[in-house]
Amino acid sequence: MIYRFRVILDNDTEDDVFRDLEIRETDTLEDLHNIITQSFGFDGSEMASFYLSNDHWDQGEEISLFDLSENNSARLMNETSLDSVVHEAQTKLIYVYDFLSMWTFYVELAEIVEETEGNDYPNLMFVQGQVPENAPEKLFEVDPNDDFNEFEDELDIDDYNNLDFDENWN
Repeated sequence: MIYRFRVILDNDTEDDVFRDLEIRETDTLEDLHNIITQSFGFDGSEMASFYLSNDHWDQGEEISLFDLSENNSARLMNETSLDSVVHEAQTKLIYVYDFLSMWTFYVELAEIVEETEGNDYPNLMFVQGQVPENAPEKLFEVDPNDDFNEFEDELDIDDYNNLDFDENWN
């Protein structure tokens, strides 16, 4: 089967920048990484990772291009087939390329189709928009509607007898 993905650059401009790609379901995430970097005009030499995601685009488990962990426990792109992480129930990935610039992309499985005889895969199907020269700046902002206040817990920190610590907690 062939997976058709839409890969959207996370940018704060009015211009939509995305690519529609086709790739075999049995190809690896490294193969997907390669077609994404090529289709957006990157040389592919920078560190990159995919993150499993849900419908709210929350970042989940990391699948990395290289294992930089101390105990060699990282899940790697070249060892992970697409069909093991993407399917009808799990359609979204976040892709981050170049951790200094933080090029961030939303990768969504659009459809699964039969392989077309005579086509080469992976395949760049459609191009929309120009990639900016520099990665869009990431703003990490607090939600103004968040009512959290760490000092409004009504605890008296000087009242040690009523702090409800288990006697043997450490």
